[in-house]
Amino acid sequence: MNAKEKEVMNESQVPRITGLLVIEVRKSNPNGDPERESSPRQRPDGKGEISPVSIKRKLRDLVERPDDQDSLVWAKLKETLSLGNDADTTFKILESRGRKRDEIKNLLENDIDKFKRTYWDARLFGNTFLEEGGKDTIRAGVAHFGVGVSVAPIEIEFQTWTNKAGVETGKDRGMAPMSFRVVKHGLYTVPFFVNPTQARKTGCTRKDVNLMLHLLRYAYPHTRSVVRAEVEIIYAHVIEHKNQLGSFSDFALLDALAPKRIPESDKDKPGESRADYDIPTWDKIKDQEYRKQGDKTLKWENVGTYTDYA
Repeated sequence: MNAKEKEVMNESQVPRITGLLVIEVRKSNPNGDPERESSPRQRPDGKGEISPVSIKRKLRDLVERPDDQDSLVWAKLKETLSLGNDADTTFKILESRGRKRDEIKNLLENDIDKFKRTYWDARLFGNTFLEEGGKDTIRAGVAHFGVGVSVAPIEIEFQTWTNKAGVETGKDRGMAPMSFRVVKHGLYTVPFFVNPTQARKTGCTRKDVNLMLHLLRYAYPHTRSVVRAEVEIIYAHVIEHKNQLGSFSDFALLDALAPKRIPESDKDKPGESRADYDIPTWDKIKDQEYRKQGDKTLKWENVGTYTDYA
């Protein structure tokens, strides 16, 4: 194999990745629950939730070009990552609001290779048209986000907003009782994984994965809304395994990087600021022992390549 062939193979080879997003929320609703009038999602134990769908939607929105106009983020990353002259036709979004279902169904049934070449999110996350296509249809994707959960219980604040310009006939002002529903402060963690086993089937490449990783830092700042004005990924821990089969335990790493409420006696109380948490960093854990292998002690810095994409 010559140097050029090796370069092409490395560019297409999807790595095994374990990641953890640490997200801080201030006076915002990171993910509304449609079954609770869009109040912030909350578990029975009082902890907050962020759905995987919510995270992936933001990444898709930064790449999607419904009016054939490049967003600031897409234009920047297209150049930075050298996505190619055909990037606008090979990085389209399947989960698009204006999609033409008949055209997509035809591709799934008659030209699956073109389908794979066209839709970035299908290569990465899988095909949402699960009832369509033949035996080669992509079902599960390469990248998977877990459910985001807050480290401590959250406190939800409700406010009534007024509108000086009335929205009802005959009224010169309006009110939206309890419409502003936000988390006063929360620290959430979202695990995610890249599984190279699916890559050959979906057509996913390292370039597809790199785009997702570089999008993470822009996911909230460039998709802000009135009720989601202060949400930020403060760490996007990404560890690439030494090999595609995996070089360490996903759970062990996620546990090592997991923030904790401090003091321990307050673990069941909502936090008020970032100072209420012990938040591990890679520099803090990299010299810690991961496990023993014969006479050799493995540290976290030995298990793979670390990058913070926040």
